[in-house]
Amino acid sequence: MLNEFKQFITRGNVLDLAVGIIIGAAFTGIVSSLVSDILMPPLGKIMGGIDFSNFFINLSDGNYATLKAAKEAGAATINYGVFLNQLINFLIVSFAIFIIVKQANRFKKANDASPAPVRTEILLEEIRDLLKK
Repeated sequence: MLNEFKQFITRGNVLDLAVGIIIGAAFTGIVSSLVSDILMPPLGKIMGGIDFSNFFINLSDGNYATLKAAKEAGAATINYGVFLNQLINFLIVSFAIFIIVKQANRFKKANDASPAPVRTEILLEEIRDLLKK
């Protein structure tokens, strides 16, 4: 059983998957920062100083100026601004992965294409065909 586990864990697909997950987690952190720290502030400013992370619907009694204040009070809220930030994160990550996969497929097609036969090979094939006749 130990040998089977060792064979399983050292197969290329498992290692590739592990590396992909680790890189994906790191990439998600970068994209989250890109969205929350770079994209959303100018977008909020363009829209009149709006902070999307503070968009919420209060389901409890009382009025709260910010989502943080509502959470501290234990109010039930629907946090659609946070959802909007996560949606933008997802779209950016999805687009980046799309570009990476598209480039990888392009490189794979370039490597899979067999090179054109050399002139001598063509001549030898013609001679072979003539000898067969």
